[in-house]
Amino acid sequence: MSPKDQFGPIVSSGHLASGALPALSEIEFGLIMLNHAFSRWMVRCMAASGVPDLSPVDILVLHNINSRNKPKTLADICLVLNIEDTHVVTYALKKLERLKLIKSGRRGKEKLVSVTEAGADACARYKSLREALLVRSVLATEVSAESLSEVAARLRALSGHYDQAARAAASL
Repeated sequence: MSPKDQFGPIVSSGHLASGALPALSEIEFGLIMLNHAFSRWMVRCMAASGVPDLSPVDILVLHNINSRNKPKTLADICLVLNIEDTHVVTYALKKLERLKLIKSGRRGKEKLVSVTEAGADACARYKSLREALLVRSVLATEVSAESLSEVAARLRALSGHYDQAARAAASL
């Protein structure tokens, strides 16, 4: 008998798993664990890359700005990272600019940010460590790129359900 058969689904809050879709609680617990592990990984990897003291959001913002070597607006960054509170990103931008990892400019009235050479170098070192420490480990588990892409698509679809439910809850 498996532990799940014996004890029920593995969740963080049993009362939430007692409803119509216990598997959703299993996903939520997995997301909690993954979120914390991913955040811890990003911070440690960036510190090992020579840039300590960045938060997970700071790191996500830096990688987003570095992506495709194209200047970004605050709205672009918030949209891609699905961050509703622009103050969180604004704070990260100020911190990254103070560390000279990004620079700001203007396109008309619009503020644009782009990565500096130091920021691009930090992202390149992060990528190198990611390949050596994380990607190699995941590949060793024989997880296929296709199965990872399927999981990613399902998570993006679930994010839409959570966003819609959040809008509904905000209107109550």
